[in-house]
Amino acid sequence: MSIQNTQTRYGVARTALLVLLASFFAATTLAQVDLGKRDPGAMRDRLARQVRYELAMLADHSVFDNLAFRIEGIDGVVLTGQVVRPNLKQDAENAVRSIEAVGRVENKIEVLPLSPSDDAIRRAAFRAIYSQEGLDRYAVRAVHSIHIIVKNGHITLEGVTANRMDKDLAGIAARGVPGAFSVTNNLTVESD
Repeated sequence: MSIQNTQTRYGVARTALLVLLASFFAATTLAQVDLGKRDPGAMRDRLARQVRYELAMLADHSVFDNLAFRIEGIDGVVLTGQVVRPNLKQDAENAVRSIEAVGRVENKIEVLPLSPSDDAIRRAAFRAIYSQEGLDRYAVRAVHSIHIIVKNGHITLEGVTANRMDKDLAGIAARGVPGAFSVTNNLTVESD
């Protein structure tokens, strides 16, 4: 047998082996993807990530808005929270409806009442919180993690801080805002 025939047979056998291995890996990958589609927990997690991303990317979403949601079933989304501008409520619903995996959307977002005194409290609370040494680092993020919700003179802090001290500091700063009737500190701590 010639060397050329041996090399040709080796090349054909090697190609066949590579095709067989590629087919095996493709089948394994497809089986894993199929299992991921059937696993309700994985589907809910994937949907939650997509919804969170879409809400964070809304152009009008500000530090004075609180957009939250919960997943119901496999494909249901319930939007909650408070917004200053009515168009943001509809924009949030439209963004979530555009996600392919969403089957239904229930929009329970509250539009806060128009109030010049609430607007003044919002601005004062923003300055009080984000000018604090240690909390000023939260002001430079693309998406603020401390949200200031003001309704009828009552301040509610929503979002996430890096540690308990930052949470407490934000609450103390908000309590010092003139004209505010009360402060509810719903901030969560990342490390908890």
